[in-house]
Amino acid sequence: MGVLCMLINSSGQFEESQLTGGEFEKVKAHLGADFTMQYQILNHHADSTLIPLGSGFNLPTANLNVNADLAKGIRVKMTTYLSSRHHPEAWVKGGYLLIDELPFIKSKGVDSVMDFLTLKVGDMEIDYGDAHYRRSDNGKAITNSFVGNYILDAFTTAIAAELMFRSKGFLAMGAISSGSLKPALSGFNATSGEYTEYNTLEELAFYWKLGFDKELLDDLRLRLTVSGYHCAEHHFGSLYNGDRAGSRYYLVMNRITTSANDVDITKNQTSGNWGPGFTNKDNSFMVNLFGKFKGLELFGTYEFLKGTTLAAADVEFSQYAVEGLYRFGKREQFYGGLRYNYVQNDADQSVTRLQIGAGWFILESLVLKLEYIDQNYSEFVASYGPDAGFDGVVLEAAVSF
Repeated sequence: MGVLCMLINSSGQFEESQLTGGEFEKVKAHLGADFTMQYQILNHHADSTLIPLGSGFNLPTANLNVNADLAKGIRVKMTTYLSSRHHPEAWVKGGYLLIDELPFIKSKGVDSVMDFLTLKVGDMEIDYGDAHYRRSDNGKAITNSFVGNYILDAFTTAIAAELMFRSKGFLAMGAISSGSLKPALSGFNATSGEYTEYNTLEELAFYWKLGFDKELLDDLRLRLTVSGYHCAEHHFGSLYNGDRAGSRYYLVMNRITTSANDVDITKNQTSGNWGPGFTNKDNSFMVNLFGKFKGLELFGTYEFLKGTTLAAADVEFSQYAVEGLYRFGKREQFYGGLRYNYVQNDADQSVTRLQIGAGWFILESLVLKLEYIDQNYSEFVASYGPDAGFDGVVLEAAVSF
């Protein structure tokens, strides 16, 4: 069965399956694409003045995926954002090598070791936590049962290398990264007029994952993972501000500043999200639990972040999220469910989000989704006053092939 059918029947697509390489004959390239469109009907409110918010179609988004089998057990993958909220023009998200075998080393011992190992190297979406597998990535929305992503959105691309061990349901991964979606050798402070040189080796980030993932019975699958991300110092750490594509909730909570930026979808592209932004220091931990029994599916997230912002402010954030879905139909092509998401920082500010969604996989590669969202802000007095939030309905259609 194909990957998309696996998404419908088990909805458990996390790490990529290991390449066996048994059918490799010659270099082959594979093209794929993702397309997504929404119709948004949202209202926002605050005790401060917000921009008028109409309803209608959002900017359609698209990804182009190019994969190539280079040798037995070796594949290269590249994704290009053809259109996104933050950048309507085409630009490369990233690309990496996926290595499950080493055919250029003639050794039975090496072959035996590589039966358990997977190496990923390149500029890629880093594998911190499991929540990023269930989010929308610009045009790729078929893996997200809802429309919006998480409030505290741990997603970034960066130059990285990941080594994963898998055996009998157990997995362990260790990785190293440049720590930022925007590599730089030097910087300039316009206020002070000073230049700063950067050394990547002094700004490396380290991340890891431990877990267990197995089908215990024909109709029962359980997965538990614990992940960590650690960066001692960085000029532009992007773990919580690395989604260059943008939020699904367009222009929500934008205040009136009498500037054209107020209604520009490429500005404040993460509207509806909340977090520390770019960081100087970062220690983050995430625990994820996934379970599926017949058509019932549960996914939970707990995340804790302690770090320092670029403005040298020490911050702490905690995130809780739980979602429950029920899939039904001959191919489990229909589903309904809800997700509750809560984030709080050490200043007693908090954001709550309730998403109620339903969907229909018209084809294995085509899904139609409807979501009701209700999001509320607490203790954001300086920005919005004591009462603020947004709610409404978003209809989304997504195609992936």
